[in-house]
Amino acid sequence: MKQGRNILPVLFFVLFSLTPPMGSQGFGFVAHRKINRMAVFTLPPEMLGFFKKHIEYLSEHAVDPDRRAFAIRGEAERHYIDLERYGASPFDSIPRRWTQAVEKFTEDTLQANGVLPWHINLMMIRLTNAFGERDGAMILYHSAQLGHYIADACTPLHTSMHYDGIKPEHKGIHALWESRLPEILSEEFNYLVGRAEYIEDPLEKAWELVEMSHQMVDSIFLAYEQELEKYLPDKVYSFEVRGQALSQVYSREFALGLNQGMNQMLERQVRRAVKCVGDFWYTAWVNAGQPDLQALESTRISRRLDRLLKPEQKEWEKATEAVGRPNPE
Repeated sequence: MKQGRNILPVLFFVLFSLTPPMGSQGFGFVAHRKINRMAVFTLPPEMLGFFKKHIEYLSEHAVDPDRRAFAIRGEAERHYIDLERYGASPFDSIPRRWTQAVEKFTEDTLQANGVLPWHINLMMIRLTNAFGERDGAMILYHSAQLGHYIADACTPLHTSMHYDGIKPEHKGIHALWESRLPEILSEEFNYLVGRAEYIEDPLEKAWELVEMSHQMVDSIFLAYEQELEKYLPDKVYSFEVRGQALSQVYSREFALGLNQGMNQMLERQVRRAVKCVGDFWYTAWVNAGQPDLQALESTRISRRLDRLLKPEQKEWEKATEAVGRPNPE
């Protein structure tokens, strides 16, 4: 028996060295796809037919921004904002309007620290214009993209420079929160969030989401540390087959314990994201004059949209490491 115990650490080392830990390759697709998909059902009848007809596109392409973040320089900073870099009271320090923020901090500083709420507003403008132009392909494209960034704003660790933890033992918490937990739990969530509602000021709403998320960051770290104290190191992780590889992942027991320790925070944030994605889509449609979408229900993804997406797909397929900061999803 003693000889067998000596072999196990060697075997674990070999397995860990062959397969990267979960999160290093940009996981997190499950939650984004689910949020966009369920947001469709918040829409009023005048929008539901068009969006439901193309629900598979909206779900599948919810992950496009993450692929870009991995492979294309300049994308990653659209997914987060490092609020601690603006002092102890960032929401008092940062102007909400982009031009005012640039005047105060310079555009280079804003880009370096992340531009998530401003990018949500920019995508909102683009979606509104697509509705106004009755361009079915671009409505779908911008709806799918906007949904991703709104979901990111509902992810607390996307609002912190400590996005993968404060201490060395926190490393991996980013992927655990937004990838492993949704993978285990998302099918059990209650997605009945009500009907989409009009947003008076989309930029202010984006900032509201970021602020609510940021208030939860410390709670995540605290719950994680408390959960770590309950487990021996070899019980925190387990192995699962992913594709043709054996991968290290957080154990189901540890992940479920963390979820309980956070008082089901993840489900609340996913529900908030679903509702807000629907709200933003609906608001863009209203602001564009409530165009009749029935005539667009037969829209197929146009050749120009295919041409837009193909270069991104090629860049993602050939990328071997993230061009932005690690795990920006």
